[in-house]
Parts: sequence; structure tokens; C-alpha cells
Amino acid sequence: MDVKTAIQTRRAVKHFDPQHEMTAAEEKELLSLAAHSPTAFNIQNWRFVVVRSREQRQKIRAAAWDQAQVTEASLLVVLCADLKSWTKQPQRYWQNVPDGVRDFMLPALDGYYRNRHGVQRDEAMRSCGIAAQTLMLAAKGMGYDTCPMDGFDFDAVAKIINLPEDHVIAMMVVIGKGLREPWARAGQLPLESVTVSNGF
Repeated sequence: MDVKTAIQTRRAVKHFDPQHEMTAAEEKELLSLAAHSPTAFNIQNWRFVVVRSREQRQKIRAAAWDQAQVTEASLLVVLCADLKSWTKQPQRYWQNVPDGVRDFMLPALDGYYRNRHGVQRDEAMRSCGIAAQTLMLAAKGMGYDTCPMDGFDFDAVAKIINLPEDHVIAMMVVIGKGLREPWARAGQLPLESVTVSNGF
């Protein structure tokens, strides 16, 4: 499927075939594509928590107000971010560039994030949002349906997945074989309503 078609046909699907299982190769391909998502300073701060345990998924469903797609979709991914990834061996992010580039980027990275907790969290949300969209479009291109989710108790899910203190949950994405056609689009605003030229 070409990218344009994937964008136009991707919808939030709520009803999935609970019998369908993705292959290990499909799952690896999907996550590998998502890991090509861009991040500031190449810090790759997203963490894809793939919840395979049926028991954990049942608990997450309870924390998501019993939304069936949590357990019925083939794959449940909790998109998290490491807020302190910029401090953790940051030379890894620039190992394949010339020394001069690395010598410039590492201090710049530190200067941008140090003591700026709001920036660290904002960057986490931006990174995970971009990764979620990449994940959903990649899934659509592979013939799968998806649903992005923020309708759940974040604190409860954090406990279920044993989220480290220096991480944050951005959202969840479920992926699988949809059983029903989605509703017609609820109402797209005209492009003129959402496009602003040169400022407000």
C-alpha cells in the first residue's frame, strides 16, 4: 500500500478478530519501522512496551474502562518515553558521524535538556506522537487496523507494566485485524478552517 492510501484509509478501529495472531516476523517489521521515527537530537527516547501477557492485558482492559480492543487486538503497544534518555550514554546516538559533528551535538544536547523538565516531558510526548503515527501507518501498509488510545488510567497502567520513575506513558496503540468497517468520518473540518497563513 502506498503512503497516501495508508493515510487516507487509516481509521480508529474498535472491533478486532480476537483469534488473529501476528507472526513474530510481522511484529518485528512493524516495530522496526516505528523505530525509524524521528526524535530531537536522535535520542530515540520512545520505548515500545509490547504487552503479550494475557493476564496483564486483562488488567489493562479493566484500567481502560473495559474497552474490548485492549484484549481482542493482536498487539497492544504502550508507548512510553525515557525522560532521561539524553543522559544515558548519549554518544550512542551519534556514533556513526564524524568526530566534529559528535563533539558539537553532545554538548548541545546536554544544554538543551539539563534542568528543563518541561522540555524533557514535551519532547517525550512529541516523540511518542510521531512514533504512534508511524506505527499506525506502517500497520495499515501491512494490512492491519489500529486504534490510538488515551482513554485509560495512566497511573494504573504504569503499575501494571512496572514503569520506571524516569519514564512516562504517552498513549497506547492496539493493532490487529478489524472485524467491522469503521463509521463514516464524523466530520472533517475544511482545510481553510485549520490552515493559517503567516500567523494568526
